[in-house]
Amino acid sequence: MSDIRVRFAPSPTGQIHIGNIRTALFNYLFAKKNNGTFILRIEDTDRERSTNEFEEVIHREMDWLGLEWDEGVKVGGDHGPYRQMERLDIYQEYVDELLDKDLAYYCYCTPEELDEMREEQRQQGQPPRYTGKCRCLGQDEKDKLEAEGRKPVVRFKVPKEEKELIVDDLIRGRVSFSSEVIDDFVIVKSDGIPTYNFAVVVDDYLMKISHVIRGEDHLSNTPKQQLLYEALGWESPRFAHLSMILGTDKSKLSKRSGEAYVYVSEYRKKGYLPEALINFLSLLGWSPEDEEEILNKEDIIKQFSIERVNKSAAVFDVEKLNWMNGMYIRAAELDQIVELAKPYILEAGYDLSDKSEEWIGLLVDTVRGSLDYLAEITDHLDIFFGELEYTDKEKVVEDFKQDKVDIVFETLKDNILALETLDPQEIKKMLKKTLKELPVGGRLFYHPTRFALTGKGSGPELYNVIALLGKEECANRLDKALSLR
Repeated sequence: MSDIRVRFAPSPTGQIHIGNIRTALFNYLFAKKNNGTFILRIEDTDRERSTNEFEEVIHREMDWLGLEWDEGVKVGGDHGPYRQMERLDIYQEYVDELLDKDLAYYCYCTPEELDEMREEQRQQGQPPRYTGKCRCLGQDEKDKLEAEGRKPVVRFKVPKEEKELIVDDLIRGRVSFSSEVIDDFVIVKSDGIPTYNFAVVVDDYLMKISHVIRGEDHLSNTPKQQLLYEALGWESPRFAHLSMILGTDKSKLSKRSGEAYVYVSEYRKKGYLPEALINFLSLLGWSPEDEEEILNKEDIIKQFSIERVNKSAAVFDVEKLNWMNGMYIRAAELDQIVELAKPYILEAGYDLSDKSEEWIGLLVDTVRGSLDYLAEITDHLDIFFGELEYTDKEKVVEDFKQDKVDIVFETLKDNILALETLDPQEIKKMLKKTLKELPVGGRLFYHPTRFALTGKGSGPELYNVIALLGKEECANRLDKALSLR
């Protein structure tokens, strides 16, 4: 292993968002490309919303996508615990250090006092910020406030002299902030739980994180974290802030942006292949040198580099994902697709109990060319189960009444019943031979036949349809078509 150590640190407060899993993926790719370590850490300090169930969701979706972590929750490691709520004693040690060095202080201001402070600043045309009211409280004043039952927060003392804070971002380049815009921020809440900006600094340092790769919404947190690194005498990791993922309306990807699905679980449930989703997400903000689009995970790892990650926002194009997923469905081993497709077929109420595995395999293989994702398979099965219905009966009957169509149907019925095998390739030969023997062209042969056997004007190959329907059902459907002439 190299000294490269990266982490994915989600909060277990809900379903995992596509943007979050893209962050996990880029950390994973960076670690694998550099023979580094990929760590899964759980930031569960939001006690009201964090649950074990949502942590299991994180594990499940990462397992499904094949984003195996080398260290962290469930797998262990030398730098645990890997859940923040199990690290409270560790944080307290560094809170005490900052307090002892007079780099932090207890603040007793109530929420109402803070609101009043901000409102007064707004009325004076000033940006709302903490004034430092409790920065220099004496012990007597602290004792009095605590006697009132006030539970203090701990605030970090931002240096009073203005200072330029530089973030050398691996994606965005040099980004400058002024310490003037940062007030004395809270590092420990009144319930004793550390805030994000403090806990993440302690965790990243103690876990020896070399590179922090995260969403650009965290860029504004970085100056505060750099101040904490300096105060504690620690070297900060390198930072790389990934661009936002936008919906098709160019707003931040969310339910409100008009996208149907923004959580990983929704793609899993719809029957997207994890390989396709990994491929698609890797291209949201990164591109390989040869601009190839269909890449397996090993190829992506081999070509991945932070230098080729784009700082402009990426648009989540679900049509492109559907195209890509369809390519993966068609290229996958049939047995894999059959096993993945079966639950959708059964859930839709189609009975497979009397069907052989060979028949089910042919069924899936016949329709998978039309699928963007596996849940769509149920839209293509009605012609193989139950009574045949015509999509446009008037148009169908008009086709059936054409001259010589009766000869086509009668000859075809005889030839189907005479088949020795329902092997699709043998049926294909029979269809060609029948057409050659009849006094009709290809359109008059195939178009009415398709309507007669499937009720539709287009669909899967007829030789597969005949193989799946079987001799008797094909004969019955051709008889039904003849009766409508």
